[in-house]
Amino acid sequence: MENHSLRITEIFHSLQGETTTVGLPTVFVRLTGCPLRCGYCDTAYAFEGGQKMAIQDILDTVADYKTDYITVTGGEPLAQPQCIELLKQLCNLGYRVSLETSGAMPVKEVDPRVIKIVDLKTPGSGEVSRNLYENINYLQPEDEVKFVICNRQDYDWSCMQIDQLRLRDTGSEILFSPSQGELSPALLAQWILEDKLRVRLQLQTHKVIWGDEQGR
Repeated sequence: MENHSLRITEIFHSLQGETTTVGLPTVFVRLTGCPLRCGYCDTAYAFEGGQKMAIQDILDTVADYKTDYITVTGGEPLAQPQCIELLKQLCNLGYRVSLETSGAMPVKEVDPRVIKIVDLKTPGSGEVSRNLYENINYLQPEDEVKFVICNRQDYDWSCMQIDQLRLRDTGSEILFSPSQGELSPALLAQWILEDKLRVRLQLQTHKVIWGDEQGR
């Protein structure tokens, strides 16, 4: 039925390239559609198209890969309301589930067992006005907040947000990721070390291994 299905771009098995579970074999469920158009987006192929799949068919496909880790991503997965039900059912089956979200959609209804990876959009993304800051109220220590840094302005802005939003009080991991092709990882590392900033530098390991091939 329509209200028990989602539009899916792809489901695939790969190594997690980001977050604190980097390197772990993971099944990725990539939902179709996103209301944002970030300048550094590398998954524009997921903006449209895809195919409708019943939630049970998604669960069956995931089970075939026989892994413990599931990442629901996009696009923006929360743009499809039934994503909330998919996340719940994945948790019920005992998977460790993470959700990669742009930070522009409410996370209040997301199952508390899900690890939320919330992207706070920097000025360099072109979508800073879409940040839904009330999401910070629903962060748990297991969750993670990601900043994609395009330049020094983004870095300074992100440092300011850590303080203004009291992100450290959430206990969530804070990730700084250099925008590929825009900012040198070495330069970002230098800034972090100079400022003795308590964040985790994150590289897109999957791109180190496979280049720019979609998601892999």
